[in-house]
Amino acid sequence: MNEVNHKNKIKNEAEANSGNFSSKKSEVLYGRAFKFGDGISTDLIAPGRYFHLRSNLTELAKHLLEDADPEFTKKVKRGDFIVAGKNFGLGSSREHAPAIIKIAGVGAVLAKSFARIFFRNSINVGLPALICDTDKINSCDELEVDLRKGIVSNITQKIELDFNPLPEVMIKILNDGGLVEHIVKNKGFNL
Repeated sequence: MNEVNHKNKIKNEAEANSGNFSSKKSEVLYGRAFKFGDGISTDLIAPGRYFHLRSNLTELAKHLLEDADPEFTKKVKRGDFIVAGKNFGLGSSREHAPAIIKIAGVGAVLAKSFARIFFRNSINVGLPALICDTDKINSCDELEVDLRKGIVSNITQKIELDFNPLPEVMIKILNDGGLVEHIVKNKGFNL
């Protein structure tokens, strides 16, 4: 399978299972926080013992973060957020990691920092990855995230947190469902 077909397969599975960001064209997201610590690796996100499922991302998504929280996929609902500390997504450059997060229905990942390749892969598959101070967010807090304004409203704690808003180019890519969809829709880049 060539690279473009492989990326399209990942995107199609993500869209079929996640409430596709692009179909909502929503730049304000709502959900509950599921908090994790620093150094969440791609091996923790997508456990290596299930790598044989890499051609069936829907099945692989059932094991999302199970070594950090064995019940995570049973608790997370469409639109909820993964909230973490520093260096989220470190490790191998598997595009499967952000893809299965999206397939599981997670609306966005908020972290103090991201591994660069994970951040790029997230935008490429249509998963918002937001850099912000997550210290004042607890598990189960209700959040509203405005991608354009760069504001996380913690409804539970009645506070607002700022983050650098995503550049317009990333908003366009996310609204189109990811990089491949953006290129197909626009017959090239329309940035």
